[in-house]
Amino acid sequence: MRNTARWAATLGLAATAVCGPLTGPALATSTSLYAPSALVLTVGHGDNSALATPARAVTLTCAPRPSGTHPAAAEACAELRSADGDFDALGSRDGMACTKQYDPVVVTVDGVWQGKRVSYERTFANECVKNSYGTSLFAF
Repeated sequence: MRNTARWAATLGLAATAVCGPLTGPALATSTSLYAPSALVLTVGHGDNSALATPARAVTLTCAPRPSGTHPAAAEACAELRSADGDFDALGSRDGMACTKQYDPVVVTVDGVWQGKRVSYERTFANECVKNSYGTSLFAF
């Protein structure tokens, strides 16, 4: 049941993020030269997304301009562009020290990046380790 609710919430947010801008007169006057880039990011506690209930979820739209509920949308979009959309290429910050306490945090990303469907999941040992990756994408 928890997994079903998680997927329903994720798909609902993804549909809103991707299809929301296509409603009304925006559809008739759309002249965007950008491939869509709209993502739903979630974070929860647990070993994987099947076992973790999302604690937070944000939307991130990067084209044609950064927007969404992500607290640092412009920085997160710039970070993803510099990594060419490769979430694994986002490295850890230098000089950040974390404890070795195991309290797993799982991050998921679902949506569209530059016109291609993406689905990403990563489990971090704890919140500090999660915050050490990238500079702003997973900081929500």
